[in-house]
Amino acid sequence: MDVCLVIKERLEQLGFEQKDLAAAAEVTESYISQLLTRKKLPPAPDRTDIYEKMGTFLKLPSGKLAKLAELHRREELKRDFEDPPAPLFHEARELILRKCRPEKQQELRAIFEKQPFGELERLVTQKLLEVVKRVAREELRSEKWLRSMARLSGRSYKQMRVVILEFLDTDVFHVSLENCVSFLDPLIESWDIDLSAFGMEIVLNRRLAPGHSKRFEFVERDLEQPFGGEPGLNAFLKDASLSGNVTQEEIEFLTGLRLKGKCPTPLYYYRELQNLRDPLHFRTVEG
Repeated sequence: MDVCLVIKERLEQLGFEQKDLAAAAEVTESYISQLLTRKKLPPAPDRTDIYEKMGTFLKLPSGKLAKLAELHRREELKRDFEDPPAPLFHEARELILRKCRPEKQQELRAIFEKQPFGELERLVTQKLLEVVKRVAREELRSEKWLRSMARLSGRSYKQMRVVILEFLDTDVFHVSLENCVSFLDPLIESWDIDLSAFGMEIVLNRRLAPGHSKRFEFVERDLEQPFGGEPGLNAFLKDASLSGNVTQEEIEFLTGLRLKGKCPTPLYYYRELQNLRDPLHFRTVEG
């Protein structure tokens, strides 16, 4: 059954109007109207709290609206799957490049402009979206944060909730200029990328986002190296009697050790650590 039809029928059964549902869901009446007339795709259930609020108000079984919305979305998204990726709006690309470290901007601009929406531009945009969406999702229930964002964009509290719900539902292929202006611009302080390893560092606005920076890295891994690290090293690090005062520099050294065909024990890493710390094993570097 169609999620929009279920909501409409339930409103009629209970004698409520769209404005009543909008108030219960803490969104604008216009947003509810566009959902029910199918002008907007129902938001993804795992990115919003709207179905929980509407379901409670309409006295529907828990999870029913979310399940119907997910089925509706699958059908709609199947129709869009084969469409080629559209290029970012010029203004959106400019905003993203402006946030990049100044010394990298010219090089990245040249790469971005080779294709309408090439692999590197999608990667950068995707990571920026992921970080900002994570902040928005975590703060969605914070009225103080929502009102702060609303003041920055000149919107009301309910309008801001609508904008965030729509933003959480967007993806890298449908990001709009409004998404960039409303969220990427105020929340992202700067970003940088290492083109040799495609590692990214994203610095957040301290006033609006918890945590100052995020780092993403793509690291080459030997096939012999177990996913998640060597079990022996993991056990060594968990045993305070062996690794109680190990430093980050020492951990990096131990992580880089490679023993093909062997599974070292925690004791092996302990002995390697002692060897590393023993001054007799190293010559003094003369200046």
